Amino acid sequence: MSFITRRRAVDQRPAAQGDHELAPTLRWPHLVALGVGAIVGTGIYTLTGVGAGLAGPGVILSFAIAGVVCMLAALCYAEMASLMPHAGSAYSYSYAGMGELVAWVIGWSLILEYTVVCSAVAVGWSGYAQGFLEARGLVLPPGLASGLLTGEAGGFINLPAVLITLAVAGVLLIGVRESANANIALVVLKLAALAAFVVLTLPAFDPARFSPFLPFGFAAHTGPDGAPQGVMAAAALIFFAFYGFDAISTAAEEAKNPGRDLTLGIIGSMVACAVIYMAVAAAALGASPWQAFSKSDEPLAFILRSGGHELAAVLIAAAAVIALPTVIMAFMFGQSRVFFAMARDGLLPRGLARVSPRGAPVRVTLFTAILASVIAGAAPLKLIAELANAGTLAAFVATALSMMILRMQRPDLPRPFRTPLWWIVGPLAAAGCLYLFWSLPALTRWLFLGWNLVGLAVYLAWSRRHSVLAGN
Repeated sequence: MSFITRRRAVDQRPAAQGDHELAPTLRWPHLVALGVGAIVGTGIYTLTGVGAGLAGPGVILSFAIAGVVCMLAALCYAEMASLMPHAGSAYSYSYAGMGELVAWVIGWSLILEYTVVCSAVAVGWSGYAQGFLEARGLVLPPGLASGLLTGEAGGFINLPAVLITLAVAGVLLIGVRESANANIALVVLKLAALAAFVVLTLPAFDPARFSPFLPFGFAAHTGPDGAPQGVMAAAALIFFAFYGFDAISTAAEEAKNPGRDLTLGIIGSMVACAVIYMAVAAAALGASPWQAFSKSDEPLAFILRSGGHELAAVLIAAAAVIALPTVIMAFMFGQSRVFFAMARDGLLPRGLARVSPRGAPVRVTLFTAILASVIAGAAPLKLIAELANAGTLAAFVATALSMMILRMQRPDLPRPFRTPLWWIVGPLAAAGCLYLFWSLPALTRWLFLGWNLVGLAVYLAWSRRHSVLAGN
């Protein structure tokens, strides 16, 4: 049973050479943009409305809670990423801190997370794209506008969601630095659109719309219609809106100066996005009754239209259509790097770890794109987002635990970034993530368990015997 606890040494570079090695081409501006591109997306453009439906004006408190938990986790990530600048993120940290079996579970969870995040963002993008097209008089047939599992009348496949997923994969296959430069330009456009939204809604801001502040209470509970309600239920969903900084850590081997660039990328993107989210959420709640925009697939554009800003609503929708793919790009990038790391370690077929001459792991990028497009084409946004949250929360807990374990077992290791008050930040990050996990719907928790039971079977049947640490 030694395979359960065998670990990779913290300072051991993964065996990589030739077409199994990633080239360092990214600097900290690329990484900050990657983080902001991953974080600012469907969460603020779309889930603002869904969250308001769960918590009312208290959704702004949900944003704050989810943001604090993510900030604590980000501090743990910053230390681990600078200590172990390897592709694989929480998977690699767990391998060094807690052993191969836990690493496999976390890697398997990350595969779930990154794949369904790509799908969720694609579905959110589709809502804005269809709204933009409808404003131009172009309406998709019901069979091509929503997925089979959404419950929408006549829904069969969400064709726009499928197409954007495959298009982003094509951009990533062009090359790492080229796609990173494109990402920076799109992130600037996306932030400009959100700033314009705040400015345009300020004249309509009415503090009376924040009362009652907690119409559904604080703790997560089941409402009369059987749906979850409360500030914590919204926080467990809105958590989706904040993470994305972990995608930066998957680019560790491609950073030119990992110790500096990863720290600036993770902490910088998280702080910037927390400020942006609070401003946009407050502006939305003050400018329109939450009962109205909570039912919209494009809440920010809906609020602007309600305020008489028809042209601005079209432009916001256009900005979302153009810029939301940066989120898909960031998470598909992260997914391919987790696959790459697991394949290079022998836990997945090693052929998946091959990269193209332009530095892109082609096979895993294509696999991710196909799988994500299938999910996006069929499933509703809320279910996908909650399932993505489950995988992310598991990875965050594992990173916090790995940070604490290595602080106690290897205090001598050189750490370019050190988590402040680690004995407080680490436990709070883990506890906060566990509480958010428990606040997820029971169906989501069962689906997550089922996914990992399948993963455990794969590990016991194949991966443990093909692991590099097993001597293969």
